[in-house]
Amino acid sequence: MREREIIELFLKEVELQGDLPLGDDAGAIKLGNAWIVVTSDMLVWGTDVPPIMTPEQAGMKVVIMNLSDVAAMGAKPLGFFFSLGIPRDIGEDVLRGIAKGIGRAANLYRVPVLSGDTNEGRELVIDGGALGLTERPLLRSGARPGDLVCVTGDLGRALAGLLTWKKGLNISPSIRRSLYEKLLEPTARVEEGIELGKVANAAIDVSDGLSKELHILAEMSGVRIVVEEDRIPIGEGVQEVAELLGFDPIELALTSGEEFELVFTVSPERVYELSFDFSIIGRVDAGKGVYIERGGRKERMPLFGWEHFAEGLL
Repeated sequence: MREREIIELFLKEVELQGDLPLGDDAGAIKLGNAWIVVTSDMLVWGTDVPPIMTPEQAGMKVVIMNLSDVAAMGAKPLGFFFSLGIPRDIGEDVLRGIAKGIGRAANLYRVPVLSGDTNEGRELVIDGGALGLTERPLLRSGARPGDLVCVTGDLGRALAGLLTWKKGLNISPSIRRSLYEKLLEPTARVEEGIELGKVANAAIDVSDGLSKELHILAEMSGVRIVVEEDRIPIGEGVQEVAELLGFDPIELALTSGEEFELVFTVSPERVYELSFDFSIIGRVDAGKGVYIERGGRKERMPLFGWEHFAEGLL
């Protein structure tokens, strides 16, 4: 079964859910005028942690990926919690590195660690979770015709960095540093998410690739999304890697997962209320599907991205 099929199976069997239907970056329960946002996300050592990633970077990443989900809901993080599945042959140095990484990220984002648990397992697993608070949760289903489609930061460096390592590409040290920065120590857009909770109509974080996230937004909102190729913010070094491998840099940017940037839609009247840097990459129209405008032509955007249980990249 593919990841989406497994999710749909559980959604059919779990009737009692939160005050928001399951299917967004996080779930939520309403308390008075506020919403408590709850998410969980894990790292499995054998499939999610490349050998060039240190235990400390893995510890940081499990915090960042959970805070990114909270940010995509427009919420302020309240705390982080985790559990570890630990094989008997794991050394103290690995566990100390993970602990340092969790502590470093918690300090960086000023988020307290609330709880933890350990158990024996056949493979090392770091399972994290986070809580957030917002007065207005951002949903994947809120995009409206007339909205602008926007994204924070740049795209493509995480996948380009992974390919650089896997293929042993000969690139300059400065470009390699830029690519590995996104691959090994990404950023959670926490402050941006808090702002978006007051202004935007819909949001999702780029964990499985921009193309896949846009398809999810379009499907859940019941709209058509049109993106302009020239407006997609391609990260430093992505063009070089694409040329070396004979790839289309746009496809690299659309496919690259675990970027942890925020894709959001916002009305043109309110977009100028945002104080952070972002790129306007397209628009929301009435209709269905996701399209990309390339060389003056509009064509359907292929579904690129990452999916577990589907041999990785789609």
